[in-house]
Amino acid sequence: MKKVVVIALLSVAGVAAAPFFGVVSLSTTVFWELRLPRVALGFLAGSGLAMAGMTFQAMFRNPLATPFTLGVSSGAAFGATVAIRMGWTFSILGIPCLSLAGLGGALVSLLLVYAIATMRRTSTTAVLLLAGAAASFFFSSLILFVTYVSDFGGSFRILRWLMGGLETVGGGAVLNVFPFVISGSAAVFCFARELNLLTLGEDLAASRGVDVGRARAVLFGAATLMVGGIVAFCGPIGFVGMMAPHICRLLVGSEHRALAPATFFFGGFFLVACDGIARLLIAPAEIPVGIITALLGGPFFVWLLVRRSPA
Repeated sequence: MKKVVVIALLSVAGVAAAPFFGVVSLSTTVFWELRLPRVALGFLAGSGLAMAGMTFQAMFRNPLATPFTLGVSSGAAFGATVAIRMGWTFSILGIPCLSLAGLGGALVSLLLVYAIATMRRTSTTAVLLLAGAAASFFFSSLILFVTYVSDFGGSFRILRWLMGGLETVGGGAVLNVFPFVISGSAAVFCFARELNLLTLGEDLAASRGVDVGRARAVLFGAATLMVGGIVAFCGPIGFVGMMAPHICRLLVGSEHRALAPATFFFGGFFLVACDGIARLLIAPAEIPVGIITALLGGPFFVWLLVRRSPA
């Protein structure tokens, strides 16, 4: 656990220092209205995406399982794409329609995946994985269709949103994302033992007293809500859910009672660091943070494919 504490302390220190880096003069308004909310949103989004990726990798015993490959992010992105195409601008309880549509898309994806999986008499993790992949392709195709039939302005807005970003003014987005990440992470922490056993196989987990169906439903639902809430406000930011858990496994091992907190803190720091690079690389202009994570994630994905020992 010493390594976990060190990772947590270093991550918190890095995140605390992040608001002070930038090319814009650091006035009080800039700090409290722009820098601090952006860093807080980045930490929450990175933590939630990393925890969801860790959960999916353990449940499906697949080192390449991510929120993207399982259709959650694609579903949320499709919901937001429809909202942009239709020009919806209303809000409910202060939450903009774009975010509500993204969350709704994630929930539709969840229901679709489970509906496909339950068409068979036995719903295994392999069936869920294939159903998620099918949902991902389906929603990605719908996104391309909606983008094609949109006008130039709508297509540009959709394309820019699909790149992902942490731009925010004030703490509204932070407060909206916070309950999704904290509640979802708490559920994952509570099921750390079940994750350890599910990694070894469903039959072994059941023989050790794990209610596999219940554990799988809770973990899949918690991870989906985390990703849906994050994508709804930040757009689809890829590869964080794949890279952060694997890096933490190299540092603290695969025991989820240690891996989960390490992944939570490191994932948050990782996305904040990527956003710092995005802000400073071609300053004063900014690169969408989703481009930075994709540039890092591509080589990392290849490394996972060619490495000898499985994650």
